Amino acid sequence: MAKVSKRFKEAEKLVDRDKFYTIEEAVALAKKTASAKFDETVEVSFNLNVDPRHADQQIRGAMVLPNGTGKTQKVAVVAEGDKAKEAEEAGADFVGSDELIQKIQGGWFDFDVLIATPNMMGKLGRLGRILGPKGLMPNPKTGTVTMDIANAVNEVKKGKITYRVDKEGNINVLIGKISFDEDKLVENFMAIYRTIAKARPTKVKGTYIKNLVLSTTMGPGIHVERQK
Repeated sequence: MAKVSKRFKEAEKLVDRDKFYTIEEAVALAKKTASAKFDETVEVSFNLNVDPRHADQQIRGAMVLPNGTGKTQKVAVVAEGDKAKEAEEAGADFVGSDELIQKIQGGWFDFDVLIATPNMMGKLGRLGRILGPKGLMPNPKTGTVTMDIANAVNEVKKGKITYRVDKEGNINVLIGKISFDEDKLVENFMAIYRTIAKARPTKVKGTYIKNLVLSTTMGPGIHVERQK
């Protein structure tokens, strides 16, 4: 822990806490501050002026980043018959119906994304208390409840991310790995930024995106200026 703490302090010295960096500057700085021996994840945190208690201000959705995430996602699909076969052919890691649901109910979570056909949601519904808190419950808004199973699996494998505002108005999303070229991280950032900006609820007055912070797995937060 002492070594990590020392590295973090050294990295922190490079960041001006009072400055709002351009996204290009922030990405370049993140690369300088990343000192771990593994390929650190790069994330962006949005703090939004929304009240998620209101249905029209529950910002959530999914999108495929232009340059992917650099992370291999394990995909589980709950489907039967032809749709199960379609999932297997598309490269899903786990495919099943009742037996897969029972496995999950028993505490198995060796997957990152769960996709289901609409007809299976009645059975999956009873797992809401297990899947909901983990953010794994399939949802039509994120494209994880669908009849187009092949496309859903392909999008996840290409680098699809989901985003959802929490009770405090924050959204944290992965935009890639520190090994990515700077321009690819910038492009991924701009893609999610535009998506969140477009989702601005009509009832929100004043500043919508209050704060933006870029960070790596082991690095300090870097304040990013709002985009025009």
